[in-house]
Amino acid sequence: MDLRTPQTANDPVRTPVRRLNCEAPWDAFDPAAYVDHNYGSLRSDDAKILEIVRKHFADHFRDSPDHGGERLRGIDVGAGANLYPALSMLPWCGEITLFETSTANVAYLNDQRVSYDPHWDQFWAALCEQDVYARRVADPRADFRRAVTVERGNLFDLRRRPAGWQIGTMFFVAESMSTSEAEFFLAVERFMEALAPGAPFAAAFMEGSLGYKVGEHSFPACSVSAADVRKSLSPFAEGEEVAITPIGMPGGALREGYEGMIVACGRRGSE
Repeated sequence: MDLRTPQTANDPVRTPVRRLNCEAPWDAFDPAAYVDHNYGSLRSDDAKILEIVRKHFADHFRDSPDHGGERLRGIDVGAGANLYPALSMLPWCGEITLFETSTANVAYLNDQRVSYDPHWDQFWAALCEQDVYARRVADPRADFRRAVTVERGNLFDLRRRPAGWQIGTMFFVAESMSTSEAEFFLAVERFMEALAPGAPFAAAFMEGSLGYKVGEHSFPACSVSAADVRKSLSPFAEGEEVAITPIGMPGGALREGYEGMIVACGRRGSE
């Protein structure tokens, strides 16, 4: 689940206690509080992420021999209460699976699938600065409703479906679900293994995160660097370049207890 939410002023970030993914209160996650803080308006860090990701996908499909052909199967792993990773795949997808573990976030995503809230329009507008988005999607709400299905599941149980997903995203998930470095690497592995060979992907990570609070509940995080992100992705993009872009904190910090954000874009290697 996309998790990058702030500590409250009277509950500052402290040295994290070891906590595994299975020990966190995911079903108590508050999507309304999360969305209000993170996505009520388009922050400069999200604008930079959107710029990098839209160009990556547009460039990939511009050079692909099947560009403009059959609509693809996409997946957003750990979708949480964030729609813009799925929106970034929309021009090329006939199907998009939003894979999420929290029952509260699953309910939010199902509501948004019918007709997403107006504040997501600014994120779509940012994507449309790459003209392929507006050219291929005349009505993003209608296309989103037709393409999206929401599936509840545990990331660690994710396995590739027949032929694999052909495009994928995972935003603020692998490092934001556990204090365990082993679980971070396993989460990235599950995401990459779900993709078909050659599938383009984009992933985003909180750098140096010490944990965070959503509503009344605290959630664990694993502190990772750009080097950790590259190490986690490289085995699954063998022979393919993975572009790792630290973007820092343009416009200021989102919350206490992290050092910036990292975007990784690439293509799943052959097997």
